[in-house]
Amino acid sequence: MKKIIGLFMALVMVVSLGLSSWAAWEPASMEEEWEDVFAEWNEEAPALNYLIDYVESVTDEDSSDYIPIEDRIAVFDMDGTLYGELFPTYLEYYLLAWRILEDPSFAPDEELLALGRELRESVTSHSFAEDMPIRHALGAARAYAGLTLTEFADFVTERLLQDVDGFEGMTYGEAFYQPMLEVIEYLQDNDFTVYVVSGSDRFICRTLLEGTIDIPYANIIGMDVAVQASGQGDTDGLDYVFNAGDQVIRTDRLLIKNLKMNKVCQIVQDIGKQPVLSFGNSSGDVSMHNYTIFNNPYKSAAFMLIADDEERDYGNTEKTRKLGEQWAENGYQVISMRDDFRTIYGEDVVKTGSFRWEEEMSEERG
Repeated sequence: MKKIIGLFMALVMVVSLGLSSWAAWEPASMEEEWEDVFAEWNEEAPALNYLIDYVESVTDEDSSDYIPIEDRIAVFDMDGTLYGELFPTYLEYYLLAWRILEDPSFAPDEELLALGRELRESVTSHSFAEDMPIRHALGAARAYAGLTLTEFADFVTERLLQDVDGFEGMTYGEAFYQPMLEVIEYLQDNDFTVYVVSGSDRFICRTLLEGTIDIPYANIIGMDVAVQASGQGDTDGLDYVFNAGDQVIRTDRLLIKNLKMNKVCQIVQDIGKQPVLSFGNSSGDVSMHNYTIFNNPYKSAAFMLIADDEERDYGNTEKTRKLGEQWAENGYQVISMRDDFRTIYGEDVVKTGSFRWEEEMSEERG
């Protein structure tokens, strides 16, 4: 009997010690997990905590909000949501301006030269014409026409290796919002399929994202131009057979500028399912957000990132705070770069407050 009592007391001590150890270990573990998964976020960030609660709910098989893995679809805008757009303008505008005004291998006509000069001046004055998005798209289609997909990727890559204007410590290829990259990895770890749905050229996005974000080419959607075989000429695709000497080249025919309602159309055609999460930063993403959250059979959410950080980036606090209020009224979760991000591009990246844009786009062609 004494032996049994002794064994029982020993078991009680082991269990007690184990519970004490677990109690002491759990908070530290949770803190370490936050540091591992969301090291670039402030812990009190409301939108991020909403997302965590959401993911925990929809991935719990016992929850009424459970979403099967095959329907866990998240869509992300790129410029201003995953990637910087204020140095001093969009990457695709920078690429086109450089192509027209500086690329020694390209001979633009007068119409393209006028567009390149307008881009140069508009960036400096911070005043783009209302129709610039579509005129840029049409001009870009013409400026890159005839390039093979490899040649175009090489052109983009060469620019991505350059130091970002307005900052020290990063290249264009590195200018991603580090906290948002953590969100993508977190969602993928919870069996979400992630798509990028950008207003920028699909092939620019593919080159930019490769090696940084683990997203297949097929999951990258953007502005599209028609492509064809290098030997095809004016022959219709129904009457031409691709042969061993052919390569796929870009044409000057714009298929779609992937903004606003066009994003919904591209999602329907390329994905074929309604997303349950949507991330954006501007009016160009509103239709995508609303398509995600309206009439969805699953619990869904939309997030808007506002560029309100004037110390670490070139944000506009007054303007974007008003936008944030509007987005919240629309039912979107608002992410503040200033309040929610521990870092934006990384600790070693420094805003210089000055740009070399006019000097770089001086039109001194080789």
